[in-house]
Amino acid sequence: MIAHLSPFQPFIDSAINVCCQDPEAIGLAAGGSWASGELDAYSDLDLVLVLSRKVAPDTEQMQVYASRFGPLLASFRGDHVGEPRLLIALYESPLLHVDIKFLTPDEFYERVENPVILWERDQLLTSILEKSVAVYPPFDFQWTEDRFWVWMHYAALKIGRGEFFEAMDFLSFIRNMVLGPLLHLNHNGLPRGVRRAETTFRSGDLERLQKTVASPNRASLCQSLTEAMNLYADLRDKLAPVTLIKNRKAQTIVTEYLTTIHQ
Repeated sequence: MIAHLSPFQPFIDSAINVCCQDPEAIGLAAGGSWASGELDAYSDLDLVLVLSRKVAPDTEQMQVYASRFGPLLASFRGDHVGEPRLLIALYESPLLHVDIKFLTPDEFYERVENPVILWERDQLLTSILEKSVAVYPPFDFQWTEDRFWVWMHYAALKIGRGEFFEAMDFLSFIRNMVLGPLLHLNHNGLPRGVRRAETTFRSGDLERLQKTVASPNRASLCQSLTEAMNLYADLRDKLAPVTLIKNRKAQTIVTEYLTTIHQ
């Protein structure tokens, strides 16, 4: 048993027992913090359930199967993260957040990480892992550069209009989509938003990220937006490939525009 597994063990035992009794079950694996060795008492469980029949994206079938693992309090499909094969579930006693991805064997070949196999039939998951490679989606520098200065102007407009909470939400989006991933890359990690930023980033980088967090007033938001722009530009110039086409003109004009909002 790995560290911090004990709170989850009864649930895992129940899920494995269900799979063992289902002839259509091929395997059950765990990804996320379990696979990375970062599991703790506050973790959720990221499970991959491989079945010979296609269950997803039928929400009702996914919920029916998930309810066999334990007392299901609530659940919904992961459409908001672009993954209709994912069921996000809350279980009772113990209270657990469990993400279950329903896949067929063919779908298991394409993955962003190599999960830990909890149970499998006839070594089928192991065989697939040996024949294929996990590929985490790379950070797209050009896609980001093409949008970033438009996003910054949009945020400046929100500040200028006095929509301070919308501007704060937008800065949160920028941290998760751009700044966090770039900082992870700067620390030789995967571009995973702001996940575990507090314990992953060096103090100087974390301090710069903290300065992008604003209060709902014009001065604070303008300062945080400026910090976000500067942090992005520094990380872009350090990490981006030489082939990146930088929109220096947009960067200069949007930066100048922000000074008029601050007044």
